[in-house]
Amino acid sequence: MLEGIFDIKNDRRLSMYLYRVGFGMWLMYLILGAPALRTFMHYRQDCGLISFVLMIFGFTASMVYDYFHHHNQYEMKKKWLFISYAVLAGIIYFLEFRGKENLIDINWILSLL
Repeated sequence: MLEGIFDIKNDRRLSMYLYRVGFGMWLMYLILGAPALRTFMHYRQDCGLISFVLMIFGFTASMVYDYFHHHNQYEMKKKWLFISYAVLAGIIYFLEFRGKENLIDINWILSLL
């Protein structure tokens, strides 16, 4: 049933599964922000991070498939990928970090040394 699922060059299922699980984790991230689930609020950031990682891996696997089978779609995705990440980074910056001091705190890096 799952033979060839890790053959991302010829099978698109892994990218779809990764993206769907990532979307489910994003929904969990939204749900964990509800006041009724305040006791589970400490898992919210983990769900958001896992969602981001799974969706990036799913998109990467999809791009590998498109590179071999739909090269024109791959070229189009490659062009818009950078623009979409730049827009997303801008939105996150203006919604989350605008007006806050000490945007980058590197003290935790220094504690590793």
